[in-house]
Amino acid sequence: MTKLPYLTELVKKLAPKVGAKVFVEPEWGYAAQIIYPNGIVRSLRYFSLDLNHIGSADIAKDKSFAKFFIKQLGYPVVPGTTIFKKEWANIVGSKRTISYAPKYASKLGYPIIAKPNNKSQGVDVFLAHNSRELKKDLAKIFTDEKVALIEEYLPGRDYRIVVLDQDVISAYERLPLSVVGDGRSSVFKLLKNKQKIFVKKGRDTNINFKDVRIISSLKKEGYKLSSILPKGKQIFLLPNANLSTGGDSVDVTRRIHRGFKKIAVDITRHMGLRLSGVDVMVTEGDITKNPKDCSYYIIEINAAPGLDHYVTTGARQRQLVEAMYLKILKALAHTPN
Repeated sequence: MTKLPYLTELVKKLAPKVGAKVFVEPEWGYAAQIIYPNGIVRSLRYFSLDLNHIGSADIAKDKSFAKFFIKQLGYPVVPGTTIFKKEWANIVGSKRTISYAPKYASKLGYPIIAKPNNKSQGVDVFLAHNSRELKKDLAKIFTDEKVALIEEYLPGRDYRIVVLDQDVISAYERLPLSVVGDGRSSVFKLLKNKQKIFVKKGRDTNINFKDVRIISSLKKEGYKLSSILPKGKQIFLLPNANLSTGGDSVDVTRRIHRGFKKIAVDITRHMGLRLSGVDVMVTEGDITKNPKDCSYYIIEINAAPGLDHYVTTGARQRQLVEAMYLKILKALAHTPN
């Protein structure tokens, strides 16, 4: 068996502390069963444990449904709509296909975010600057997906707040994949160096050097992969700030305002979840300030927040995550089926 994924390895490490045994599927290591002394059996698959009910977790995974319910709770969400692959549109009886998207986008104004409705970790998130790009991006999404979201682009400071029951376990600002020029190295070399740093830290992130979004971002700045960036010049290369796609993080767990803590805890509870990652974009102000004095919106909620990249940012972060999963393992031993 190859090296176990971080969460599987962590559960194996912590399970003896609650008297549990862990049996791991040997080929890939992403699936495991946790067997407690009282006979209760819990399952692990990728980043998902049995703490959240499956219905609530499925709604959280569906970005459109989650936005609907979060908005009904009275929280701001980014304006947008679903777009359907033509074959699926015919089945569900909708006219919102790729041809409809530019009409809707023109009302919101470009640039427009286009992303899959069900994928996570920043996969296939695009920033379209015109109708041609939007159609091309949606076509790319529809090679694998049936439903996409197009949303108004409201840039700001991107945060993830991780909640377990009534507690905020961690909070961090997420920064998109970027490079900073040294006056000597090409963009490609800078990215290769960044990849080496990820490996050294034990971070399971693989930069896709052929990602069309990276090429497009460079082109808009007047550069390409072979270009030498001036010293100190920073370029952000992806429209999303997910750590899984090479983004960086700044820990704000000790500085997050209690108002934003309450928002994350309340949304988690009202969405029927116990464990979640609530993603917040603050367009005016920052997460250390009272939400009443900021402009913000909820990007989405994740019912299986992967923290494998977060733990590589420091010893304290690793301690926070281990303490959180120990608490989860204890809770699972007594949670009704």
